[in-house]
Amino acid sequence: MGMALGRARHGIGAMALNDAKIKAAKAKPRAYKLGDSGQLYLLVSSSGQKLWRMNYSVKAAPGAKPKQKTLSFGAYPAVTLVEARKRRDEAKELLRQGVDPSVQRKVDTLANVVAQSNTFEALARAWWSKQRPRWSPIHAADVITSLEQNVFPEIGDLPITAIKAPKLLEVLGRVEERGAVETAHRIRARCSSVFVYAIASGLADADPAASLGKALAPIPRSKPQPALIELKAVQQMLIDAEAERCRALTKLALRFLALTAVRPGELRFAAWEEFEDLDGAEPLWRIPAARMKGDDERKAEAGGDHLVPLSRHAVDVLRVVRRLSGDLALLFPGERHPHKPISENTLRALLIRAGYYQRHVPHGFRAAFSTIMNEKFEREWRAAGNSGASPDRQIIDLMLAHVPKDKIESAYNRASFMPRRREIAQAWADLLVGDFWPPEIHLGQPIRYAANGPGRS
Repeated sequence: MGMALGRARHGIGAMALNDAKIKAAKAKPRAYKLGDSGQLYLLVSSSGQKLWRMNYSVKAAPGAKPKQKTLSFGAYPAVTLVEARKRRDEAKELLRQGVDPSVQRKVDTLANVVAQSNTFEALARAWWSKQRPRWSPIHAADVITSLEQNVFPEIGDLPITAIKAPKLLEVLGRVEERGAVETAHRIRARCSSVFVYAIASGLADADPAASLGKALAPIPRSKPQPALIELKAVQQMLIDAEAERCRALTKLALRFLALTAVRPGELRFAAWEEFEDLDGAEPLWRIPAARMKGDDERKAEAGGDHLVPLSRHAVDVLRVVRRLSGDLALLFPGERHPHKPISENTLRALLIRAGYYQRHVPHGFRAAFSTIMNEKFEREWRAAGNSGASPDRQIIDLMLAHVPKDKIESAYNRASFMPRRREIAQAWADLLVGDFWPPEIHLGQPIRYAANGPGRS
């Protein structure tokens, strides 16, 4: 009886609510309450709005008078009677645990705000910024570009804690579907590093990318890149490539690549500041260690620059290139963006147009140089009555920047045998284009090989 009178005094009906009663409730001049159970009630405003509320009390301190508080659960019908009762029960469970529901709600709201700001993209960029100083510029750009193109559009705006393994596998699967299996594995490793960074920062509890490597297709065994390794075939390929219509800088880049046998990536980012003594007796291309292939330790190695002695023919090419790009930072800039290098596919596309698809790629000049020159010096070594391998084999490996397993030997050899390396570089140029190539190469005039040797018609 006392409880009923108390409920009546607060204007709350003794009977539990149902949808029919809620729908039938009409607006009155003053707001009133329709009680349900367990302190849950519906507040009907003078405008007719129906709002779920729950009254409860908490003690501010031991011995203090309980403080009356009210929780809001939303408006009907957006929040149904069933959902309102569920929220009431959750609040009561918190009260039983000694937790104030309104305080917990503020904590949850703040946590949600923090989670929304700690998206995968935000944390990935923070991780990348921390790692960037120890990477080469090329590798750093590759890492962030791979995430920008393949990951951020899919899950970049999701809170880091909301990303689970199935969703991440779906993202990596799309990369696999393009046939880029190795790229998918690299991206997985980068995503895993982002999650590890988030865990260390207290912003995540797990790394869903950690075990996904086994769920991806295995990385296919690398195949040797196609390369022509007979001198006459390489010469004919240069003739055919020169006959194609394209930018002069593209043809000059192919000539320079053939003469130096560097990696295509090293050629693409070649900068004028890297060249020394072009008008002197010992012209040299000093490729910074940070731009060379290898692990982070190799790239950061003191005195680890790769030294490329330049033949007369290579210097001749540079003299012509300087007319075209001498006022820019890069030797071989892109056609649309002069501050960016030519595309990694530019020289490959030229060779394809010339008819060498799956027969020779830009990287193949390294195999051609190694095979042709090793065979030449091996024949000369044995013709001189020597046995065993020619000592020039080791020097050719050094010229190709094949780093020995022994890092001490690697550092020692970096600038070693330079006189012999110059001789080999010039011998290769003489074989490839001969003395018939004049000092001044006229733009647009392709290489021609006569029956008695290389030359220009």
